Amino acid sequence: QVQLVESGGGLVQAGDSLRLSCTASGRTDSGVAMGWFRQAAGKEREFVAGISRSGGSRKNADSVKGRFTISRDNAKNTVYLQMISLKPEDTAVYYCAAKSAPFTVLVPINPFEYDYWGQGTQVTVSS
Repeated sequence: QVQLVESGGGLVQAGDSLRLSCTASGRTDSGVAMGWFRQAAGKEREFVAGISRSGGSRKNADSVKGRFTISRDNAKNTVYLQMISLKPEDTAVYYCAAKSAPFTVLVPINPFEYDYWGQGTQVTVSS
């Protein structure tokens, strides 16, 4: 089993930057692909960014392309989401997710493909 814990959320102003962190514990030795999802009030959970097991492949949603960057530090079992130029529409609960092998794609984008989820961290962007 894998446990995920997010941190770094908070209340910021439009245009500010924020970095989210997600640390994995448990059985992570076999490697996991990881991703970030968000869910705004009254909306469906949506893919934000994902990174492959090795960190060699990444994907970003069109809505955050050029503003958000996902990265990982396998030595620390941690994945990050660096967010810049935040907008009010970025306000949501952000969830970290992990998927274990086997992999059909390097970076899953469907939430149903992921095996483990964190508790979520709130990001609120005021105007």
